[in-house]
Amino acid sequence: MSESDATDDNATADPATPLIRRAEDIEYEPVDAAEGLSKAVLVGEDHGAENLAIRRFTLAPGAEVPKHTNEIEHEQYVLAGEYVVGIDGEEHTVQGGDALHVPAGAVHWYRNERDLEGAFLCAVPTGDDAIELVDEE
Repeated sequence: MSESDATDDNATADPATPLIRRAEDIEYEPVDAAEGLSKAVLVGEDHGAENLAIRRFTLAPGAEVPKHTNEIEHEQYVLAGEYVVGIDGEEHTVQGGDALHVPAGAVHWYRNERDLEGAFLCAVPTGDDAIELVDEE
């Protein structure tokens, strides 16, 4: 197989075929629920991954992600920056190299108080995930 045979053409891939996605082929989209948060699916179902998806998020300076829950657990690895993550009522400052586990159903949120963009990887099971915003009362 040549190098080009294993690269991404953004079409649905065969799960038995290896895949290399080049940085220039990965598209980021703003996340509606939070101004300043962008997401890219690095590898997911559309790329032949049957069990797990890897997503990359960027959190702009001053951005806040509101309190919310997810039906599925997710694991995160902080790539860059320093920001606050709230999980079930406790806030934690995280930075590049830190890893997190957010249990299914846990109320969590993010806040970037720094002047630099934060970035993290998020691994989740493939399939649907219901996200619910948590009302502030």
